[in-house]
Amino acid sequence: MKNITFIVGSLRKDSFNRKLAAMAEKMLSGRFDIHYLDFQDVPLMNQDMEAAVPAEVARVRKEILAADGIWIFTPEYNFSYPGLLKNLLDWLSRPMDISDFTNPSAVVGKKVTVSGAGGQNQTASCRAKLNELLEFIKMRVMPAPQTGIALGVEAWTKGEFNLTDEQRAQLKEQAENFAAFVGE
Repeated sequence: MKNITFIVGSLRKDSFNRKLAAMAEKMLSGRFDIHYLDFQDVPLMNQDMEAAVPAEVARVRKEILAADGIWIFTPEYNFSYPGLLKNLLDWLSRPMDISDFTNPSAVVGKKVTVSGAGGQNQTASCRAKLNELLEFIKMRVMPAPQTGIALGVEAWTKGEFNLTDEQRAQLKEQAENFAAFVGE
């Protein structure tokens, strides 16, 4: 069975994007081994640390290398992706051997898709910028569809996360396309 790694771009325990990932996980259940990348302990990117790669970075690189596909679920912060997610991708995009910058990174050629739950913009700005970054670091971005969820007022005021039938269908379509893209 192939491996899919979910990356949630929010550390919040009750993150809407973590809940969205859980829904996608159910849609792919039994077809893939799915795990969530824990990267909250990855230090800030610092080139002074690259020669002796921190253990936390080595761990996430190893997990990413083992993945056949990566699905990123992210909120939109100030019209872009969260700094936490950018920091992770910065570490993952660095050459595995810094003495040879032609050496591949942990993410080169990895198949990836993106979803997000947020405000009325449906994370469109975040996803567009993130797709640009993912292509730049040589990941294979699934062309379409991507799911952007506009959260209702009940999400922000009561913490409730509910998808409409249409939103659920969009996520299902993305899950089916990603399964084909990764290759069951």
